[in-house]
This record gives sequence, C-alpha cells and structure tokens, in this order.
Amino acid sequence: MKIAILGSRGIPNRYGGFEELAEKLAIGLANRGHQTTVYIPSDHPVKGWKHPGVKLVRVLNPEKIIGSAGQFIYDLGASLHTRFSKPDIILQLGYTSSSIWFWVLPHKSKVITNMDGLEWKRSKYSPFVQRFLLRAEKWAAKHSHLLIADNPKIEHYLHEKFTNQVIYIPYGAKIPKTNSSETLIEYGVSELNYNLLIARMEPENHIEEILDGVKMSQNKNPMLVIGNTNNAFGRKMVRKFRTEKRIKFLEGIYNKDVLNDLRFYADMYFHGHSVGGTNPSLLEAMACGSFIVAHNNEFNKSILGRSARYFTNAHDVASCIDKPVTSTSRINYSKRNVSAVRDKFNWRTIIEQYEIAMQQMVI
Repeated sequence: MKIAILGSRGIPNRYGGFEELAEKLAIGLANRGHQTTVYIPSDHPVKGWKHPGVKLVRVLNPEKIIGSAGQFIYDLGASLHTRFSKPDIILQLGYTSSSIWFWVLPHKSKVITNMDGLEWKRSKYSPFVQRFLLRAEKWAAKHSHLLIADNPKIEHYLHEKFTNQVIYIPYGAKIPKTNSSETLIEYGVSELNYNLLIARMEPENHIEEILDGVKMSQNKNPMLVIGNTNNAFGRKMVRKFRTEKRIKFLEGIYNKDVLNDLRFYADMYFHGHSVGGTNPSLLEAMACGSFIVAHNNEFNKSILGRSARYFTNAHDVASCIDKPVTSTSRINYSKRNVSAVRDKFNWRTIIEQYEIAMQQMVI
C-alpha cells in the first residue's frame, strides 16, 4: 500500500503524541513493506533523518510568522500534495486545522482520521474557536471512511454521535530496558525524593491546580516541571510560582532516556490531562512503573483503573503529596501498569492494528 500520514508537526518526534505515533507508524509500516510518506513542516529542526521505505515531504509552514493561521496553510499544502502522490490510504492525525481541506484530497484515496480528544472543549480556545472546532469535528467525520479513537471513552462518544465506522486503537509506549540514577545528579534530586510533572503548558492539563497543591503541601520534595513555558499560560505559571522554591521549571526535555530515568525514580508522577483521549505521556509513565497521581476524569480512569491515585483540585493534590506511598502500593501499581503497557499498549500490536484497518479499507 501507498500510505500518507498528515497532520503531525513532523518526524522524528520533537513535539508530542501525534508526532510519536507518526514516527512509529511510518517506520513500522515501512518495515512491513508499505510505501509510507510523512508530511512535515518546513521548519522542522531535524535535517537528514532517513529510514528505508519512509519518505518525508516538507511543506511550507508560516505559523511562526502569521500565527495559528499558518497551520491551515500547512495542512492545505500537504493535502494538495496528495493529489499528485495519490496514496491508497491517507491517515489524517486530528482535524483542528485540516477539516476544511478534506475536499482537496484525492477521491480515490481512503481517508482514516484519528479523532484525537474533544478539541472543542479545550479551555485555551475562545468560544468562537470552540464552535468552529465542534463543526470541524463533524466535517472530519463526514469526509472520513474510518474514524479511530485512542481511548474507549472517545470511541463511545464517536459511536453515539456519528454513523461512521469507529474502531479503538490506543497509543503505545516502550518499556525501558534499563535506568540510571546518575541522570538525577544534573537535576539536583535523588531517588524517590522529588515529584514530576510532564505536560504542555495548557490550562486543561490542570498544571495550575497541581502547582497550587504543591504550594499548599507540607512535603519538602521538589516538583520538577518539564514542558516549554514559551506561551502565555506557561509564562503565567512561571510568574505565579517564581517564589516557590520547590517548583523547578525545566522547559522541554526531548531525550527519552533522560525522561524515562526521571519518571522511574520520581516519588510521584502527576498527570493532569483532562480533555484528550489517551495521552502518550501517561502511557510512558506507566511503562516506567511510575506511581501516578492523575486528574479524576473518565479518560484517565479508563486507562489506569485502580492503579493510580486521583485528584480533582489543589487540595487533593496537597493531600496526595503529604500522604506517603507505601512500598506495597508502589509495587502493585507499578506491576499492573507495566503489564498493561506490555499487553495492550505496545507499539508492535498497535502498528499491526493500523495495518489491518488500512488493508480492510482498500479491499
């Protein structure tokens, strides 16, 4: 099959979940003999990346010059290119800025759309943008031959709302083979004597509530916050908590070995995502055996079940931080979460599920 992957910020991954998915799928599908094309923005920082069977097509991305409108231009350029490359399958990752261009795609190609989370619920968007995204969700469903949900609750939502065929395929994670406590030296922390938060700086990730909880708590452990603060909300968080010495903003870290070491040795890993489906960073924390404290919502609970603590507000966060983790709880939660990644959230199985779905589309 000729497969085109649209909608990511490029591979190799330097951004987030869709990019990790695009990279794993591109490599995995190419290794299975399929011709795979990934569209990436012109300003992607990594040059010269290659893998047999994977073609990268750079597309103009003026987002840094004209703002969010640049995403629409980037998606238009990628969509137009598919009219010449004529793939059998177009895998569209998300619909935020691509849904208005579905009519541009070649008619003979089968379109599969990963619908991501409930984008129209994100509090960072204005009411006008939220209404647009709700409409964009409908457009994406209308013009797709298959919808993919990355979370059981998203699958149920899509089944209830649309008549499309919907299947559930989660994200994946890789269980680290080794960990090194020497990584901790650079960050001035020691084993089980710090807490960790890894997230994009967005309100719906409940970062402010988590950090408010840190400030309210009596525990002296530092909180390492990993995520680019170069946006309005990130700068607000840095200003608000600049006097709280336990909170350390580390900006973005993209070395997976370093991130896995920090997850593995943390006392608690906080996961505040609330409007997406299954966030890849949650699966990565599970794969590392982290003791997870997650925001109490149906998406997180459908993945973690009884293998995490949950919070709804800053007071809950403070209570979790001040309540010591017993060795029995840590071991049991860790074993169950690592087993879940091994059995259900491994990349080999997920690539196979995508391949089967694509093959069924072209029969």
